Amino acid sequence: MELMPLIILLIINLYGIFLMGFDKSKAKKGQYRISERTLWIVAICGGAVGTTIGMNVFRHKTKHKAFQIGMPFLVGLQLVVLFLLFN
Repeated sequence: MELMPLIILLIINLYGIFLMGFDKSKAKKGQYRISERTLWIVAICGGAVGTTIGMNVFRHKTKHKAFQIGMPFLVGLQLVVLFLLFN
C-alpha cells in the first residue's frame, strides 16, 4: 500500500477540522465567514471525517440538517471507498 494517498487524506482532513474551527471563530466575532460551499467541497474531496470531527469539537453547523445528515453519510461513503481501494 502506498503511503502518499493516506498522507494527502490526512492533510485534507486536518484542513477540514481547521476550517470548521476558523469559521466558528469568525462567526463568534461577527466577521466574514467561510461559505458552506467551501466546507462541503473540502468534505467531498476526502475531508468528511475531519470536517465532521470539527463540527463536533467546535459545535459548529450541528443544527443544520444538511450537515447533520450529509456529513455522516459522506464519512460512511468515503470509508467504503477507502476500504475498496486499499483491500
